[in-house]
Amino acid sequence: MKIAVCVKEVPDPSPNRRIDPDTKRMDRSGDRSLNQYDLNAIEQGLRLKEANGDGEVVLVSMGSAKALDSIRKGLGMGADRAVLVADDAAAGSDMVATAKVLAAALSAESPDLVLFGQQATDGDGAVLWAAVADKLRMPVISQIAELDIAGGTATAKRQTEFGYDTIAAPLPAVLAVADSINEPRYPSLKGIMGAKKKPQDVKSLADVGVDASSAGEAGSRTTVSALSPPASRGETIKIEDEGDGAQKILDFLVERKLV
Repeated sequence: MKIAVCVKEVPDPSPNRRIDPDTKRMDRSGDRSLNQYDLNAIEQGLRLKEANGDGEVVLVSMGSAKALDSIRKGLGMGADRAVLVADDAAAGSDMVATAKVLAAALSAESPDLVLFGQQATDGDGAVLWAAVADKLRMPVISQIAELDIAGGTATAKRQTEFGYDTIAAPLPAVLAVADSINEPRYPSLKGIMGAKKKPQDVKSLADVGVDASSAGEAGSRTTVSALSPPASRGETIKIEDEGDGAQKILDFLVERKLV
């Protein structure tokens, strides 16, 4: 079984993330790492391979050439190889353009199963897997808390706001796993040392059959017209607590007939 896991390099989570006012894109100049939710997808791919007794786990991504530094963590966990689409013309791709590029790279791999993490920490969109499945014309299941693969069918226990659904889909399929599905393993020292020696194929848009006009800003369906600070919340009153803070708050509420 060939299992493709889509992964993404993201800026390290911090309260200081910012949007570049010139490009109107997220500033990615600082420290970066592999998206934490993708670790659950990698772990699940490795468990399926181990349970099957053979197969291959391939990491597929789109980003800058430097993204390989982060992707190697997945190789250190045990993935067999990585495919990275790195092309300047892809910069600024929105979800639609990103889905087209990833779908093209995945089509070239012809996997039996495509795994995604539930979302990315930089965008939190949680819809890319659905767009990729649409491009590939494959069934898709999201928010998977439990997964079983048998007889060419994926059976998943899916989290919903009302409980759980059990859904079955024929392979090949696109599956987005929840972070509750497993506990990702830590890369061993041996795995970390061996990660650099594993195949890491860096491809251009042309290599995966995508025209430059279909990626980047040119191929995106959304644009950012302007950026501005959040609107002011209006007049604020600061209450200094000198032992009578509770009474001051009560007086404030009574004055406005809120109590």
